[in-house]
Amino acid sequence: MLRAQTAGETVTFVVNRNINYTNICLHRCTFCAFSKSGTKDLRGPAYVLPDEEVGRRAAEAVARGATEVCMQGGIHPKFDGHTYHRLLQAVKSAAPDIHIHAFSPLEIAHGAKSLGEPLHRYLSRLKDAGLATLPGTAAEILDDEVRAVICPDKVNTAQWLDVMRAAHDVGLRSTATIMFGHVDGYHHWARHLLAIRDLQAETGGFTEFVPLPFVHMEAPMWRKGLSRSGPSFREALLMHAVARLVLHPLIPNIQASWVKLGPDGVVAALRAGVNDLGGTLMDESITRAAGGRNGQLCGQDQMAEIAARAGRPLAQRTTTYGAIVAPQTKMAGAIL
Repeated sequence: MLRAQTAGETVTFVVNRNINYTNICLHRCTFCAFSKSGTKDLRGPAYVLPDEEVGRRAAEAVARGATEVCMQGGIHPKFDGHTYHRLLQAVKSAAPDIHIHAFSPLEIAHGAKSLGEPLHRYLSRLKDAGLATLPGTAAEILDDEVRAVICPDKVNTAQWLDVMRAAHDVGLRSTATIMFGHVDGYHHWARHLLAIRDLQAETGGFTEFVPLPFVHMEAPMWRKGLSRSGPSFREALLMHAVARLVLHPLIPNIQASWVKLGPDGVVAALRAGVNDLGGTLMDESITRAAGGRNGQLCGQDQMAEIAARAGRPLAQRTTTYGAIVAPQTKMAGAIL
């Protein structure tokens, strides 16, 4: 009922493409199966995409109807603040009109620190170079009790919130996420939701909230027997429903991740407070590395089928939840 009052009946989605430019990372987060240290393992070799390939993928995304590219990667030991500026230039040169949704708060903090710049100045420079919005990743659980176990050398709770506050201050909107169901408990989830709510009350900069159930199969801490095997289905549904209640009326959009939940899970979530299906993605790699089996692409036809199963209409949106007026080019199969 609250979803219908707040966001209406229409289910929304954005046509986008993921570009994960490197899987090499200095950090050793115990939940992450995507990160590499320059060695080969069962999940494939380490890589860094050349700037030209990043631009090519952006141009290809536009040709296939995408309005957004979502760019994130590991914290490569050779990356600094100039690297992220250069990646923006590569996309803008190849696809001048596409919306660039890029760089987690961890990457922003790393870039600013490497250049000795205050967050506001660095974010303003990235905005001038074409950065349009930030993904709300690297949040995991915004509680330092949990972060000490799963990502001890990453940004802490206050630092994550500081990056988002600075981004909102310079006019960059962002998403917010939670990655739950590993070593965390319900009180940690509550603290996370309230931290997001408090910052939204201060800045108004979050466009949506995205629960991300922990995918355990290839996660290092699960393989060592140190975590749960993800949340239960009931817990996953409750996270979406409770987020709708807790964040009302400050964040009107609650998104379900088809990558994490799969079609049946998303249909159930649409009946539990969700109004958005996120992006088509085209190249989903992070969840796939963790053992996810829901594919790399969810096209408009699949999105429409999911919405229809929930008895709801579907509409394409922009990254910031504006309406798409002109019809976009229909996507073909997944890009590999």
